[in-house]
Amino acid sequence: MDLQTITYLVVGATFTLYIGIAIWARATTTGEFYVAGKGIHPVANGMATGADWMSAASFISMAGLIAFNGYDASAYLMGWTGGYVLLAMLLAPYLRKFGKFTVPEFIGDRYYSQTARIVAVICLIVASITYVIGQMKGIGVAFSRFLEVDFSTGLFTGMAIVFFYAVLGGMKGITYTQIAQYCVMIFAYTVPAIFISLKLTDTVLPQFGLGAAMADGSGQPILDRLNQVVTDLGFASYTDHKGSALNMTLLTLSLMIGTAGLPHVIVRFFTVPTVRDARASAGWALVFIAILYTTAPAVGAMARLNLMDTIMQPTAATSGPEQFTPLTYSERPQWFKNWEKTGLLTFEDKNGDGQIQYYNDGNEEFAQKAEQWGWEGNEMVTVDRDIMVLANPEIANLPNWVIALVAAGGLAAALSTAAGLLLAISSAISHDLLKGVFMPRISEKAELTAGRISMGGAILVAGYLGLNPPGFAAQVVALAFGLAAASIFPALMLGIFNKSINRQGAVAGMLVGLGTTLVYIFVYKGWFFIPGTANLADTADNWVFGISPGSFGAVGALFNFVTAIVVSKVTAPPPVHIQELVEDIRVPRVSG
Repeated sequence: MDLQTITYLVVGATFTLYIGIAIWARATTTGEFYVAGKGIHPVANGMATGADWMSAASFISMAGLIAFNGYDASAYLMGWTGGYVLLAMLLAPYLRKFGKFTVPEFIGDRYYSQTARIVAVICLIVASITYVIGQMKGIGVAFSRFLEVDFSTGLFTGMAIVFFYAVLGGMKGITYTQIAQYCVMIFAYTVPAIFISLKLTDTVLPQFGLGAAMADGSGQPILDRLNQVVTDLGFASYTDHKGSALNMTLLTLSLMIGTAGLPHVIVRFFTVPTVRDARASAGWALVFIAILYTTAPAVGAMARLNLMDTIMQPTAATSGPEQFTPLTYSERPQWFKNWEKTGLLTFEDKNGDGQIQYYNDGNEEFAQKAEQWGWEGNEMVTVDRDIMVLANPEIANLPNWVIALVAAGGLAAALSTAAGLLLAISSAISHDLLKGVFMPRISEKAELTAGRISMGGAILVAGYLGLNPPGFAAQVVALAFGLAAASIFPALMLGIFNKSINRQGAVAGMLVGLGTTLVYIFVYKGWFFIPGTANLADTADNWVFGISPGSFGAVGALFNFVTAIVVSKVTAPPPVHIQELVEDIRVPRVSG
């Protein structure tokens, strides 16, 4: 059976499962729509949280980041997993004890202010829309390859699927759908990794395969082989740290506290029956997430080695063009042709020799050598990093059913997180703005309708922005984490652990944190021009103290904390009953 037929069958079966679950678990009340009736078992909720968390950025894009950035991409692994420790210890139990539906509802009640609630909604929507853009990029990549169409057609198809089951099921339907999606996703990620690890290193577990020797009899460790291949072609060493230590530290911190501030993740802990279950859910989620996150480094490294070996085919020669046998374009394999159709892989024969030269022409020393050999620039003019996980099984010539399984897993990852994000946006608009501020007497039926309409609107906005994303999926997601870190996380932390923070301090802190981070991102991404200056490109030479836009969220969070504390000290303290409320949140009910 050919690949496309198998892919249609596998993906079709998983979609039928998702839609069937959404119909079976359709939300009929606002409690079921927003928090699944608070009746989800902690193990099931941990699995659903894992699927909600392991988005297109984790499944599709993170290994691509690791494949091309090597050691420096470890910030994503440490930040995204470390954030769950913060979430489990510092936020989830206390927010669950407070017992509200949404993060803005907690902020509004804790800071006794509708203004604080509205500002929290704005922060939530900005962070969530940015995050969902990354998911739409992942959806477009996966669907374009699966349907063998261009990226935009794949994106529109994915939007339609998300609209159907997310709008229909609410949190109850999304939770049970995400449990199924986690099972599909983790199976789809680990099975190809095991195949490729066995093929390259004779080691079953890819986590150990990453440190094993090549299976070709050379005895050379796989990372040493990868370092040799990429440096021979003018690229930076795979295992060396190449950037600023300050920037890497801030990126890790930004991703970590951004994790603990993401509303679509936090709301998952409102769906369990008790505070104890909320803490247990975070622990189980970390277990389920760790299966993928410990596999990702091996997937990234092996994907990069397979790509370089396939296109440039390094030989035993020590110098000159003889050390490579570039792939002939006319004899390019089927996987290459498949990804060319998506526009995410593009070749240009610059010297007319019919061969594909793929090297780092930004390395002046190597570029001079290449020019002497008759190579006139890197001819792989587009190699989108987001294709690496999906293309890797094809490059490695794995069985068609494995390739189809990866396509299903990539779609499950993108769809599961997109649904959670859209629900967070929907609940912020319908529950926090309409019912909480502007229309307090709105009926439950009208609130449900408003929630579904706002979710549909969010899908359209995110889809439009996803057509021209500000980077590959993991980059866009990193920006979203920075926005959540700078705006929402400090307000939650101070709201739980500092009873002297008042409404003026909270509002000022959120606005300063969000505002400074947005300005920094817009300026250094080149989307905002400062009169009297040259347009600042997104390069390390232009960044302030070498801090990238994706890392600035930690700095924005610091501004938020300082502003909230200072403003609270020079204004009236919170009412006594609010201070008692803060104490009550932190004290277990059985403590006496």
